[in-house]
Amino acid sequence: MQKILKWFAPVIALGVAIFIIFFLISINSAEDLVESEPLVLESEVTPLKPQKVWLDHFSQVEKQGYSYPVNEVFIKVDLDEKITKTITYKLSASLLDPYQLFCLKEELKSHKLKYFMQQDKKGVELLIYSQNVNKLNNLVKVLKNYQIVASVKPYKEEY
Repeated sequence: MQKILKWFAPVIALGVAIFIIFFLISINSAEDLVESEPLVLESEVTPLKPQKVWLDHFSQVEKQGYSYPVNEVFIKVDLDEKITKTITYKLSASLLDPYQLFCLKEELKSHKLKYFMQQDKKGVELLIYSQNVNKLNNLVKVLKNYQIVASVKPYKEEY
């Protein structure tokens, strides 16, 4: 049994080698290839008929009564109405100290005002835009208790 197993692997390897040799010989046979002319497509080219697009029908219809299925919206704008100008005021406060910023934020929360904070090298500038000048003036008076210098000016947009 051991002799059979000893010769089994070399016999299999020899069989595979012989198979590969015969396979390569059959693929690469020495037969001369028949030189043939290149294939030519022998069909006639038929001109394509212009296809009708369904929208072309609408351009050729002479009926004036056709309406396209779209939503129509009519808007009436009354331009005679006077536009009232509302003056917006800006409260600006330059803050150098974080404590001042904290105090100002707490006061803004109590007055229920929205603000815009801009920070640069000089310090923090806080801008509040409101149309109620009395509320802003009251806030300036309260901020003086915290030694915060603030000013109220009419706001003009810069474009």
